[in-house]
Amino acid sequence: MLFITTQNLQTLKMKTMKNVILVIAMITLTATKSLAQSEPETTTTDNREKLFLGIKAGANLSNVYDSEGDDFVADSKAGFAIGGFVSIPIGRYFGIQPEILFSQKGFKSTGTFLGSSYEMTRTTNFIDVPILASFKPIENLSILFGPQFSYLSKQTDDFEGGTISTTEEQAFSNANIRKNIFGLTGGVDLNFNHLVVGLRAGWDVKNNNGDGTSDTPRYKNMWYQATLGYRF
Repeated sequence: MLFITTQNLQTLKMKTMKNVILVIAMITLTATKSLAQSEPETTTTDNREKLFLGIKAGANLSNVYDSEGDDFVADSKAGFAIGGFVSIPIGRYFGIQPEILFSQKGFKSTGTFLGSSYEMTRTTNFIDVPILASFKPIENLSILFGPQFSYLSKQTDDFEGGTISTTEEQAFSNANIRKNIFGLTGGVDLNFNHLVVGLRAGWDVKNNNGDGTSDTPRYKNMWYQATLGYRF
């Protein structure tokens, strides 16, 4: 006759519990391996160490400051910007981003001439070449700042008021207006895979009127810029 004592019962319970735990562990391990094999491999999307070429286009909101002229008041003017850029990494967090842009700037002004009031809209077309240092604290954000070299290719003045109503395009061969201007610019790029949203602000360090003998009121350009780009 078989007698089951309390000690034997406890031993049987312990063995049964161990077996159950072992079976559960084996099932869990098998399921985990199966799930891991069925899931696709994850890939990183951090592109901060990659070299990119890109194109972009957008709008400027420009004005002038440091103006010298009697009865001269300037207001902002909208224009457009288009060009390309190269994003060159120096490690994960830093880089250099040179750009070349066709950038339309200018301003609107009011004043008096020979006793008559007038309104003028000046449109200036520049080739801008910013050389920007880039700080990339996270994958989707680049903080940029650096010098900008600008070449003035064309200027158009639209006059209205009094006896003046004309559109004047100047080639600047004798106008003594500075064509080569040095400035500073900075802002941020928001990076979404291939798409780049750029926000910038910039201002000229040099004024526009050469040695000061030009009839144009002295001023320096300042502008805000928003662009949408695509990087390859």
